[in-house]
Amino acid sequence: MRELFKKIFGSNSDEDTVPAVDEKNAVRKSVTVQGRVQGVGFRYFVRQEARALGISGWVMNLTDGSVTMEIQGAPEVIDELIERLKRGNGYSKVVQLKSNDIAVVKGENKFGIKY
Repeated sequence: MRELFKKIFGSNSDEDTVPAVDEKNAVRKSVTVQGRVQGVGFRYFVRQEARALGISGWVMNLTDGSVTMEIQGAPEVIDELIERLKRGNGYSKVVQLKSNDIAVVKGENKFGIKY
């Protein structure tokens, strides 16, 4: 039963380990998403999608109603996550997404939700 719960809802940890990506081939982006992205499970959606794609980093709500995150992985995988973020989880509505390249964090292998 415990394994079924984990499969449906994820682990009870706020951080999930993903394989560390080779820093030579990695990119890291700071991403801010605006729209209906709070109170609709968007951070959990981001964590689930990032974990499925093997992306490390974190996601957090901002006081202005937007969601910010830092995501790190292979360039093509980061691009795929950004496309998924634009589509949202079915409850969210993304009206604006901004991203900037930032420095790669060496050895990072977790993706978490910050509070």
